[in-house]
Amino acid sequence: MTMRFHRRFRRERVLILGSGKLGQAILAERRGLARRGYEAVGPIAECGVDFADRARELAPDRIVVAFDDRRAHLPVRQLMGAWLRGIPIDRGEEFYERISGRVALESLTPSNLLFNRPFHHRPPGRELRALSVIAAALLLVLTSPLLALVALLIRLDSRGPVFFVQARVGRGNWPFPLFKFRTMHTDADASSQWVRDNGHRITRVGRWLRRYRLDELPQLVNVLRGEMDFVGPRPHPCSNFAALVTVSRNIPECGTEIPYYSLRTLVRPGLTGWAQVHYGYANDFCEEIEKLAYDLYYVKHRSLWLDLCILAQTVRVVLGGRGHAQHEGPAPRPALGQEQDHAA
Repeated sequence: MTMRFHRRFRRERVLILGSGKLGQAILAERRGLARRGYEAVGPIAECGVDFADRARELAPDRIVVAFDDRRAHLPVRQLMGAWLRGIPIDRGEEFYERISGRVALESLTPSNLLFNRPFHHRPPGRELRALSVIAAALLLVLTSPLLALVALLIRLDSRGPVFFVQARVGRGNWPFPLFKFRTMHTDADASSQWVRDNGHRITRVGRWLRRYRLDELPQLVNVLRGEMDFVGPRPHPCSNFAALVTVSRNIPECGTEIPYYSLRTLVRPGLTGWAQVHYGYANDFCEEIEKLAYDLYYVKHRSLWLDLCILAQTVRVVLGGRGHAQHEGPAPRPALGQEQDHAA
């Protein structure tokens, strides 16, 4: 009985086959491995004649093939032998997504897009879209007294318009005007496009609005207009779009390019998203690349269940008033996006 209990609840030993970028990225996800009940062993860097002996020595319950170039290294015969002995064989990219909740950008190749699980670029069903419209209309009616109060407080607190309107990139790279309550002084100069460099511009009312995400409520109008959904990648300013696509010209240390950046525009942008509840605010282009990995995971795996999970996490964070833009670097799991609204 004791041995059976131990086998059932012990961590699954996972042999990482490959010590390149993907293999190291998997090993670095210690929290994700532990959360999924895995214990990483290895990695095995090369697959010579001693691969079978090393595999028997490490006694894995699962093997993850994480070579950066499988065409040159894949030990087919040895892996087939392990598979026939009942050991599951996983692709490194899929295993990484499972434990991290984001896409391995370095391994995202055209063949991965064409011959494996496709990115879901189908438009959402009419029923889901109808529910979004009904929910947005209902929330606008229920919060109308609050919206009026917020508008009054903004006018009393600082000079400038009540609303901040900025051109954002929507689905299919089409621009649209995003609506927010103004939270910054309009007569103060922006030192950069990033949130951490504009804290001095936030008004007293704006600081409170950002803390509880009330500045995002006008985007319910964007949902009604069909430009946004409740859940999706946060829309980037149009002024940043070209820079993000060609970021290698500015900071080559982040990589040669942001691969497949435009894939995030296959779906409507959202009021909240997978990247917002898992990463936080991006304060430079390197952090923007990190957030992209979460956005592409959402685009690839989006479903009603995933949307409900994101909404539940968002409500929990908003009610707690946590994750507002008073930090530098990645945030502790904030919700609605306060990205780089440098104008207000």
